[in-house]
Parts: sequence; C-alpha cells; structure tokens
Amino acid sequence: MSSWKLALVAAGALTLGACATIPKPLEGTYAPVTPQAARSGANNTAQVRWGGQIIRTEPEAGHTCFYVLAHPLDASARPRVDATGEGRFVACHSGFYDPEIFVRGREVTFTGTLHGIVSEKVGSYDYPYPRLEAQTVYLWPKRPRYTTVYRDPFYDPFWGPSPFWGSGYWGPYYYPYGPRVIVVPQKQRLAPTVINKGK
Repeated sequence: MSSWKLALVAAGALTLGACATIPKPLEGTYAPVTPQAARSGANNTAQVRWGGQIIRTEPEAGHTCFYVLAHPLDASARPRVDATGEGRFVACHSGFYDPEIFVRGREVTFTGTLHGIVSEKVGSYDYPYPRLEAQTVYLWPKRPRYTTVYRDPFYDPFWGPSPFWGSGYWGPYYYPYGPRVIVVPQKQRLAPTVINKGK
C-alpha cells in the first residue's frame, strides 16, 4: 500500500473514532427531499435538514441569509464535503450573523421549512435556489488538519562499524513495505459551535 494511502487510512481512523451522534438541536424527523429535487418548488412547507459549505453570508434588514453549496449529511448530520454536491440552497434566519464568522467554506447544517424559490445569478445563469426558513443554524467547528511525517525507508539503527566484519558495515537494512507513515494532528484552535434555534 502506498504511503499516501496509509496516511488517508490513518486520518480516517482518527475521524471514525469520534462518536457519530446527532447534536440535539439537529435531532428530529425530516422529509427526504434534497436541495436538487426541491428546485422544482413542489415541496413547499416540507420540514428538512440540509447542510453544506457556505458560499456567502448576507445580513439583511431583520434577518441573515446563507447561500450554501449543499452536500449530503453523515450519521452525525454534518456535511460530507468529500461527497458529490447536491446543488445549492439559501437558508434565512432572523437576526444578524457576522459574515466574518460565517465565512465562505465553513460547514453548516440547518433545519427548517421550505418556502419557495429564489432566483440568483451564478455567472450568467439564473439559478433557482430553494429557500429554507431556518429554525436551527448549526456552525460546525473547523476540521483538524494533519501533517504526514515519513520515516526514511533505509534507516537502520544497527548501521555502523561491525565488530565481526572489521571495518565493514551492517546494512543498510531495507524495509520491504516502504516508508512508515505517521499522521500528526496540527495544533489548532477550533471555533466554537454556534447554535441558534427558533425564530
């Protein structure tokens, strides 16, 4: 197995070690409607739980709207950013949410009620964003980053002068499976989870 695959496996094991439970504010039963399917406007009033990565955050008079690149959710209701996208949507909630905190690329999950379609330009294309009247806004902490450290595959602690072979040397000993890979989490201050439930 190549070294980069070993790194991915190690990182995945660290991620899977966490308990996959849904945060209490996001619990509940919701309609199995995706943002892509909701673009037709046929699912108005459906209760949904959607998430993804923020494209932009726009505070307006009395409320804030989040334009989101949708992703399917995992077992803990967190967006699976490594999965194929599910279109776009806009979620709006009363109050002010700072665009310097809710920045592009941050992962967020919403619960709420579908409320029509909002047409917005994406380039020159008029994109129909399903609008979600959000009841819960859940901003996920940033994911920890990892540094991969490689060990020299030819390193041998017994390499050196040999008492049995005169001035000769042992080795070098060769590791047949390639360099050992160590995945080290980088120290990083995680932003707190922001939860806002109710209108």
